[in-house]
Amino acid sequence: MADPTIPVTTPGADAPVNGGEAAPANRGEAAPVNKGEMFTSFDVNAFEVPSPREEVWRFTPFRRLRGLHDGSAQRTADPTIEVSGASEGVTVETVGREDNRLGDGGIPFDRVAAQAFSAFSEATIVTVGREVELGEPVVLKLTGPGEGEVAFGHIQVRLEPFARAVIVLDQDGSGTYAENIEFVVGDQASLTVVNVHDWADDAVHVAAHHIRVGRDAVVRHFAISLGGNLVRLSPVVHYDGPGGDAELWGLYFADAGQHLEQRLLVDHSQPHCRSNVVYKGALQGDPSGDRTREAHTVWIGDVLIRPAAEGTDTFELNRNLLLTDNARADSVPNLEIETGEIVGAGHASATGRFDDEQLFYLQARGIPEDQARRLVIRGFFREIIAKISVPDLRERLEAAIESELELAGA
Repeated sequence: MADPTIPVTTPGADAPVNGGEAAPANRGEAAPVNKGEMFTSFDVNAFEVPSPREEVWRFTPFRRLRGLHDGSAQRTADPTIEVSGASEGVTVETVGREDNRLGDGGIPFDRVAAQAFSAFSEATIVTVGREVELGEPVVLKLTGPGEGEVAFGHIQVRLEPFARAVIVLDQDGSGTYAENIEFVVGDQASLTVVNVHDWADDAVHVAAHHIRVGRDAVVRHFAISLGGNLVRLSPVVHYDGPGGDAELWGLYFADAGQHLEQRLLVDHSQPHCRSNVVYKGALQGDPSGDRTREAHTVWIGDVLIRPAAEGTDTFELNRNLLLTDNARADSVPNLEIETGEIVGAGHASATGRFDDEQLFYLQARGIPEDQARRLVIRGFFREIIAKISVPDLRERLEAAIESELELAGA
């Protein structure tokens, strides 16, 4: 079934994705050459307090960050992490900040990520050994610190060369939580990661995902955002050698009062690499018009193709389905190309309501309107859910969407 959305024109990029290689521009430093030249540091004091005037923060409601952006949020508790499914060939370690492997996937690129690195109590490293092929997924179950509490965390997933694994990162609970997650994928390794955000209604979650793709390696990254008061996810993909293949899939369902934000950067710096990005979201706000009960989603998709990245093949797509009034979806795909020797590059974005023709077609065949609406929404999300290789997780997501549709009255 075709997506029930109406294409709209989206603006191009007119500002860097972050503060630049040296330091934020308001310190008098030169602007970054491209979006990939981000200033990075483990030191939170190396970053200025962000402002809503900055492009990278302009959609984020600062009043709901609970001090994660300015340092006033201090750790009061820790998250709970339980790891299951780790079989022979998988090592799970708890390490301190001094472990020199931390940062292999990427270094914090904004103040919240640097604060999370400076404040976590211990990090979890999951390593899949060389040539190990896992038949079952490894599940990391993370529970927030609790209502009114603040926590910071750090997780690193490492695949050594020629390894194959599916990792499920299942996050729920209450509280305020900021984290860095690293995925370090060795040469010719294959990683599928499914991150489910099923937070309680009070939760605020800000996460930076650092994805490093080795030579001829494959990464399939799924981000599923269903719960939480505010969730802001920033995945960044770097390639370490030719032949890397990264797909980023996203599904989000925003209810009244929720702010769900995804900011992606795929940095093509190596030749003959591929990327494909597909994110789909549905929104249902409070039709009464109360602005505090607006459903708001933000999707920013940045793809950079550097001069050395000849033979790149990339595409990104974002679609949003508005189920009610008082719902707002901001969608900005950006493509920056610095070489003409590529296979292909493109982007698309669409936001709209139900396709009346689809509903009419179904109703003309005797299907009641409420059931027809459900069928359209299921079809809208089916492409992404079908890509998830864990049957139990697919069933859980289908049930969660059904529950959302019950709330929508669809």
